[in-house]
Amino acid sequence: MVPATRVFAARMAGLSVFGPDGESIGRVRDVVAGLSVRRQPPRVLGLVLELPTRRRIFVPMLRVTRIESSAVTLATGSVNLRHFHQRPNELLVLGQLLDARVVIDSTHAPAVLVDVAMEQIRTRDWQLAKLAVRERTGRLGRRGPTQVLDWDQVTGLAVAELTGKPQGVQQLLAMFDTMRAVDVASTLHELPTKRRYEVAEALDDERLADVVEELPEEDQKDLLEHLDEERAADVLEAMNPDDAADLLAELSEVDKERLLGLMAPEESAPVKRLMAYSSDTAGGLMTPEPIVVGPDATIAEALAMARNPDLPVALASLVFVCRPPSATPTGRYLGCVHIQRLLREPPSTLVAGALDIDLASLPAGASLTDVTRYFAAYNLVCGPVLDDEEHLIGAVTVDDVLDHLLPENWRESGLPGPEPGPADRPTNREAH
Repeated sequence: MVPATRVFAARMAGLSVFGPDGESIGRVRDVVAGLSVRRQPPRVLGLVLELPTRRRIFVPMLRVTRIESSAVTLATGSVNLRHFHQRPNELLVLGQLLDARVVIDSTHAPAVLVDVAMEQIRTRDWQLAKLAVRERTGRLGRRGPTQVLDWDQVTGLAVAELTGKPQGVQQLLAMFDTMRAVDVASTLHELPTKRRYEVAEALDDERLADVVEELPEEDQKDLLEHLDEERAADVLEAMNPDDAADLLAELSEVDKERLLGLMAPEESAPVKRLMAYSSDTAGGLMTPEPIVVGPDATIAEALAMARNPDLPVALASLVFVCRPPSATPTGRYLGCVHIQRLLREPPSTLVAGALDIDLASLPAGASLTDVTRYFAAYNLVCGPVLDDEEHLIGAVTVDDVLDHLLPENWRESGLPGPEPGPADRPTNREAH
C-alpha cells in the first residue's frame, strides 16, 4: 500500500503504531502542531502516542515513515519514553482544534471545524493544509454544507481565539464513543483546562462518572469543583460507592457534607458507611455492592447476576451467599461460590450445595498489608469483608488493592518503562 500524503487527522485517532520490524508500540491519541502567528499552514510537529502502559509520549513526525488507513509505521522501534507535556503555542489537533468556531472569509459565514487534513510537502515536512468545515445555519436540527478549504481561507484559529472562545465538543465526543473510560480519562488529562471543562459538561452523568473514576486525584477534584453542585452530586451518585467515598474524602468538610446532602439517600448511605473506615483498611477499600444471593437461589440465577456487563470482572469472580437481607450489610454470611464452580454445576441446582465455607474472610479493620497478604495467600481477585456479627458488608477486589499500592501519580505517568538509551535522549523538540 502506498503511504498517504494527505491524511485527515480525526481518522488517525486510535490507529495502531508499529516499528519497522512490525513490533507494536502503541496507538495514536493526538497530533501536535505548532501554530504560527501569521495565517500560514502550521507545521505538524509529531504525534502523541499512548503506550500499552497508558503513558503518553511524543514522537516527532521525522520518525514517521508511513501513514496508512489502518496503521502508522515508524522508522525505528526505539522511542523517547518521557511523558508528553504540551508546550506554549502548540495545539493538539484533535483535542483543541476540532469543533472550533471559525468564519469562512469568502462568505463571512460562521462555521464549525469538523476535521483537519495533514499534507506532506516537498521538504517531507507535514503541515495542516486543509480544513473541513461545516457552515452553521442557525436552524434547529439542520446541518449546513461541509466544504474543504485552505488554512488561510478561514479566520478564528489563532491561539488567543481558540483559548478564549467557547468551543463545541461534538467531534471529540464522537471519537470518545469507541474508547474505554480509562482512555478517555488519559485524553482529558492531557487537554488544557478550558477544553477539559467543555468535554466534562457535555458528557452524560454515567459516562462522566466512569471517566472521573480513572482520572488522577487532582483532576477529579478539579472537575468536581467546576461542576455546579447538583451536577456534581449526580455524578457522585453514578460513581462506584468506593470511588465516590475516596473522592469525597479529599474535599473539605463543608463541601463533603453539602454534596452528600444533595445525593439521594439510597445513594449516599453506602458512601457514608465507607467513609467511616480508614482508606487503607479493608473497610475503606471495599465496594458495598458485591453479588449477593440467598441459599435458595439456583446456579442459573447466580450466573445471570455474574453476567451483568456493568460488573467489574474481579467482582464477578465470587458470588456471596447470605441470609436475608441481600443488600449490605446482609444477614448472616454463609459462604461463597467461585465462578468456576458455578460454570461446572447444573443450572437448576441450588448455590447452597456449592458453597465454599472454608475461605477466610477479612475484618473491616484489616490493614492494607494484611489485605495484600490475604490475596497473595489465597490466590484471589475478590474477597469478603465481614463485620463482628458475621454480616457481609462488602468485598475487596484486587484492583482496589493495586490502586493503593501503586505510587500516587501512577494514573498520570502510566507504568514505569525502561530508561531511554543514548540514541533516544531528546534533542530540541524531542525534549517531550
